[in-house]
Amino acid sequence: MIFSTLGRYFFTRYIITTLWFFLGVTSLVYLIDFSETAGRLAGLPGYTVKIGLLMTAVRLPFIMQQTVPFIALFVGMTVLIALNRRRELVIARAAGISVWQFMTPFVVGAFCVGLLTMLALNPVAAWGQRQAETMEADLRGDPSYRNTLSIPWLRQSDGKSDIIIGAKAVLDNGTTLMNVVFIHFDSQGNIILRQDAQSAKLENGYWLLNSVVERAPGEIPAHKSTTQVRTNLKQDFVSERLAQPETIAFYDLSNRIAIAKSFGISTKALETQFHSLLSQPFLLVAMTLIAATVSLKFSRFNQSRSVILGGILSGFVLYVVTVLVKAFGSSGVVPPFVATWIPVIVALAFGATILLHQEDG
Repeated sequence: MIFSTLGRYFFTRYIITTLWFFLGVTSLVYLIDFSETAGRLAGLPGYTVKIGLLMTAVRLPFIMQQTVPFIALFVGMTVLIALNRRRELVIARAAGISVWQFMTPFVVGAFCVGLLTMLALNPVAAWGQRQAETMEADLRGDPSYRNTLSIPWLRQSDGKSDIIIGAKAVLDNGTTLMNVVFIHFDSQGNIILRQDAQSAKLENGYWLLNSVVERAPGEIPAHKSTTQVRTNLKQDFVSERLAQPETIAFYDLSNRIAIAKSFGISTKALETQFHSLLSQPFLLVAMTLIAATVSLKFSRFNQSRSVILGGILSGFVLYVVTVLVKAFGSSGVVPPFVATWIPVIVALAFGATILLHQEDG
């Protein structure tokens, strides 16, 4: 069906509608995110409209990546309802073409959009999110900055003393820390020194601290422009320990998982992100099948708007369930493979079952 004239026509209609939806949603998201960014950062000394526009532009692919499942749902409903109202699907049925045949181009179109999201949009989104975090951290160079992410603490030990390292922001896949604190302990566990720095960058064998305030018990605080703290932590270890899975491109996830396992670091979050991206094409197919269940008979039987609303609600519930179960997979409560694939498989089976009941009895 996909290679026939009718199949190519349906496929083309689906792709064109998808492009229009992407254009419209992108414009709307850009305006909303720019307004939010301006309201949040406009009071900072170095902020300008140009910086705000640039930050929104580099963060836009990351936000659009989250909207793709909903775009697939609405595109499927829009195309099928339009074809029904123009009686094109009625003619296709009269010609002996089954629902499974004329749905094939839409399923293939959704699968292709999912592949493009996974292979093209995700790497750009991961890069853009890292750049946006770096730009915001540069603007917020003051101690009042609070990163909304949960930043884990690091511990390094050389056998004689321990150092606990904490930060409010993590950049460059974990090798640069912003608003960082180093707490030094002696062999008896007593605090001997605290260092507060604006930033700390992991170099080969040492941390390079900038704008440092050192406090030792019973001494006056000392201010230093830069200082070095020896470390036995490796850049690969710190990157795997602190990097956010959402800022790692799909192509790098397998390698990052292997590196994290070699260091004995939990890979649940990375594996969940990997399987989540891998299941994206099938999630969009599931959204298209859900759209079909409420759109194919709309024109012929004059169903109420509540049926369309039910389709939107079903797609929303599916998306919420996938995000919720993904959180369970990242925390290790549920195996990553199960957390990402089970909701998609259940949704595919649910949509196919309803279509079988509606069309084949």
